[in-house]
Amino acid sequence: MRRSILRNRLAALVGARSLLFIFLLLLPAAPAWAYRPFVSTDAAVAEPQEMEIELGYFNLERTNRENTFIAPKVVLNYGLVRNLEIVGEFEVAKPPNEDAQLVDPGVFLKAVLKEGILQEKEGIGFAVEAGPLLPSTVQGKKRVGFEGIGILSGRFVPFTYHVNLGGGVDRAKGNPFAIWGVIVEFPLFPSFRLVGEVNGESVKGEPANNSGLFGFIWQPPSSKVLIDAGIRRGISSGAPDWRFTMGLTVSIPVLSPAIK
Repeated sequence: MRRSILRNRLAALVGARSLLFIFLLLLPAAPAWAYRPFVSTDAAVAEPQEMEIELGYFNLERTNRENTFIAPKVVLNYGLVRNLEIVGEFEVAKPPNEDAQLVDPGVFLKAVLKEGILQEKEGIGFAVEAGPLLPSTVQGKKRVGFEGIGILSGRFVPFTYHVNLGGGVDRAKGNPFAIWGVIVEFPLFPSFRLVGEVNGESVKGEPANNSGLFGFIWQPPSSKVLIDAGIRRGISSGAPDWRFTMGLTVSIPVLSPAIK
């Protein structure tokens, strides 16, 4: 009986995810810069009155031979006006032998202060992103924190790079932390690029959480969705040993006409 119930629930979950994927494929989408599967970000924002949806539909984290499933991981980027967006993000994690938890929710404002290659202008682009880290349901992380970062995006042909540097106070004990990250992209084909990232976070009194990622971003021909996958390896004692992630990004108009 229990096995039958479990099979029915699993079938319903797979069916729901399949319907969601098909729905996103059918949406009228604008071109989007996918910043999945990264922890860091780029110096670009969504177009005015456009919603960019970054959905991590499968994430597996392995630490000390124990697996944590994270599904979904969601980032929503809504363009308020030119060069300014609001960002909301969260993930739902299922650690071993524990109930599902709401992890790392936050709301941020992101602004492009200097247009660059991502806005089809010459030179390096610069943006800032800042906002509150909202309480999670994880034990010991139920306070409000704050995070702010500066972002540089440039090109060293044929590579595109993005550099992040920032910090804030955490939602656990209000301890200060520093964050950094470097993304590199290589366009292997017009619709397919290899990507890599090295990033880290250091919280006062805790081991550093540093890791590296290798993956790809692919836009199927005639598709309106960007699909990504990556493998992340921890390179410090405070990071998960391994993390595997798959997801997609789509951009849809919310209101029209757009603000110029």
